[in-house]
Amino acid sequence: MDKSEILRIVNGVFIDILDDENIVLTDETTANDVDEWDSLNHIQLVVAIERQFRIRFNSQEIQRWNNVGEMVNSISAKLN
Repeated sequence: MDKSEILRIVNGVFIDILDDENIVLTDETTANDVDEWDSLNHIQLVVAIERQFRIRFNSQEIQRWNNVGEMVNSISAKLN
């Protein structure tokens, strides 16, 4: 699965969890760019992404993410 496909799926997870059809993620998107993306929703997003891709992240991996692109890179590394 390539990174553009991963980003498309992650975008769908964000739309579902944050209940906002207007979310359009890019590699540079951060929590500051998405109104509903707070610390509580971040946990829900990570859990939903782990379920969607059938992977697990440790806390250090999650803390290193500065934007969606880094999240996608982590997902890609676990899938490949």
